[in-house]
Amino acid sequence: MQLDAKIPAGPIADKWDSHRFDVKLVNPANKRKFSVIVVGTGLAGASAAATLGELGYRVKAFTFHDSPRRAHSIAAQGGINAAKNYHNDGDSVFRLFYDTVKGGDYRSREANVYRLAQVSGEIIDQATAQGVPFAREYGGLLDNRSFGGAQVSRTFYARGQTGQQLLLGAYQAMARQVHEGSVDLHTKSEMLDLVTEGGRAVGIVTRDLGTGEISSHSAHAVVLATGGYSNAFFLSTNAKACNVSAIWRAHRKGALFANPCYTQIHPTCIPQSDDFQSKLTLMSESLRNDGRIWVPVEADDERPPNEIAEDERDYYLERRYPAFGNLVPRDVASRAAKGMIDAGLGIGPRRNGVYLDFATAIGRLGRDAIEAKYGNLFEMYANITGEDPYAVPMRIYPAPHYTMGGLWVDYNLMTTVPGLYAIGEANFSDHGANRLGASALMQGLADGYFVLPNTISDYLAPLLGVQPPPTDHPAFTQAVADVTGRVDGLLAVKGTRTVDWFHRQLGKILWDYCGMARNRAGLEKAISEIRALREEFQTDVRVLGGGETLNLSLERAGRVADFFELGELMCRDALYREESAGGHFREEHQTDEGEALRDDDRFAHVAAWGWNGPDRDPSLTVEQLQFEHVKLAQRSYK
Repeated sequence: MQLDAKIPAGPIADKWDSHRFDVKLVNPANKRKFSVIVVGTGLAGASAAATLGELGYRVKAFTFHDSPRRAHSIAAQGGINAAKNYHNDGDSVFRLFYDTVKGGDYRSREANVYRLAQVSGEIIDQATAQGVPFAREYGGLLDNRSFGGAQVSRTFYARGQTGQQLLLGAYQAMARQVHEGSVDLHTKSEMLDLVTEGGRAVGIVTRDLGTGEISSHSAHAVVLATGGYSNAFFLSTNAKACNVSAIWRAHRKGALFANPCYTQIHPTCIPQSDDFQSKLTLMSESLRNDGRIWVPVEADDERPPNEIAEDERDYYLERRYPAFGNLVPRDVASRAAKGMIDAGLGIGPRRNGVYLDFATAIGRLGRDAIEAKYGNLFEMYANITGEDPYAVPMRIYPAPHYTMGGLWVDYNLMTTVPGLYAIGEANFSDHGANRLGASALMQGLADGYFVLPNTISDYLAPLLGVQPPPTDHPAFTQAVADVTGRVDGLLAVKGTRTVDWFHRQLGKILWDYCGMARNRAGLEKAISEIRALREEFQTDVRVLGGGETLNLSLERAGRVADFFELGELMCRDALYREESAGGHFREEHQTDEGEALRDDDRFAHVAAWGWNGPDRDPSLTVEQLQFEHVKLAQRSYK
């Protein structure tokens, strides 16, 4: 297969404007003749459904939640980037573009990233017009703060609840279209398969999570906005229901999966407290604006942190990266924390954390100022740990958080299956091997509000007068039969072990061998162990209950089955990529100072994998990356 990214010609600053002029259009009267399915109603999905509905398309939106407001986008805390340059500190569209490419360790597509930077300011205007309560300075102007990987302040925020407030804005826009009748909202409905006919995406098969009813839905185009796959690790900052199933089922129907080994480990999370924990909690990266990260100089120091003198502390990020200090990118900060703990300098009951200390900031700014910025985050930390972060440093440790890999898409956000689009974290396109903080919300809303609504007409316009196949078409009946067979098969195993037992074992394999550090021997062992565990799952999983009612065990079983296949592909991709880049750190490929060492001659490309069956090796197709505006260089944040 040849991959055509459909990148427009011309200067990079003009590509998006030129492309919007060149794409085929659908006139307003004809838009109502086209139907579009949007799966997922987080920031990307809700904004896309709202915008497409307002344009006049007939939209069906699906979420497995009881309300779109429960989408995991609500958990994003720290902020959203935009090149507004309100602080007059040297920011620009090009600087945001440059920081994003560099932060991704030069493994992203330049044209897509520049477009993201271009529309970032429009997102803030849109959200502000919706009433999103961004923080403001004393004079009334929108406030900004800094995030990792940047030396300017470009992050707009609403205390520690930015994702929630942005999602409410997108939700209310979509709810208006539901009221107007242009968006048909389906809640408690999980996509279990993509339907293709003649090589095109023409619909989906869903299961009602309350009644178990399996149904089909037909459309001219399908948009997947279902987020990432960090829950493959079992312990992650993602909500427990987050999963890979929608994009994985699309992958099995022909959509190539790009860079699956690019996973992000967030450096500021509350450390695991026991072996039976089922979720980890994110503490916003924004805390690194005022918090200082340190460990004791001496290993196994049992003293309380406030009794450890300044000269007995190692502020290791400030020491190693003086230019960026505590605001280095996430992959750099996470590996540095791991290095400290591996050296025996970890703190806390399990020696699995480092300190995030606000004493200096409280002394400089006062408690009231810190509480105004981070009060809800401090309260959350205190409720979980029983410790007062105003009085003692927070304990933090890296945790799986975000995935830069996803379905391969071209400049129009279309996958390798015509008519199938992937937006937000469900695609691979903008962040390379490492996402900068506050850029996930930016990409999700850019794709949903501004990019997809401008590009989807290029596919739909030639289909004017063509109706999608009805749901009694053989393609749909076969897909329904396949879904029914999978559901019945899981219920029929009647083994001895729970779904969560298998998921926890899979997550441990991935964390140990395909987590923050990887090597050939570990990855080969992981592939072997995942295969063996998957076989055991297929013969010994116990799914209680039936398929005609609410059944959380059955839901999880289907998702974990997909995580097994994805997990093997993650390890295969990491094994193939004989270099270190961003969140993908191969121990065999590092600089003398322990930094990621890329191999641009061999791996300056996107690795897009094709599905050939559960017991056959995947096929590899590459998209070469061209760097014309950002010079390839060894990343340095010193």
